[in-house]
Amino acid sequence: MSSQSSADVVQWTCPHGQHAGLGCVSCYDATAEADAELPLWEVAAWFTTTRPIPIRALQDVHRHGRRFALDQPSTPLVYVLSGHVRATSGAEAVAGVVGFLLQNRHIVDDFTVTEVRAVHS
Repeated sequence: MSSQSSADVVQWTCPHGQHAGLGCVSCYDATAEADAELPLWEVAAWFTTTRPIPIRALQDVHRHGRRFALDQPSTPLVYVLSGHVRATSGAEAVAGVVGFLLQNRHIVDDFTVTEVRAVHS
């Protein structure tokens, strides 16, 4: 994400001043309490880790009450976290979903987001 232009950085900055790809616990909390009138975003964040995430942790995220899923494509140490959140912008939605990883360091203690996507309905 370091190769982004300054316009891209502004576009992907959350309301709390964080780059969405780095995550934001405040955005994570805000999306949990978001008004039902806000747009519903479908977010996916691909990330790498230095250690494998245990299968049990992957399954536990599927049972998370916020409609999140953590899956591992066929590539080792590459994962995708996806979820549906209500937020004012795509940056806030992405920051909130990635904020889930920050909030749950017991699942993933070290990660690097490599790609994000956010689409609202």
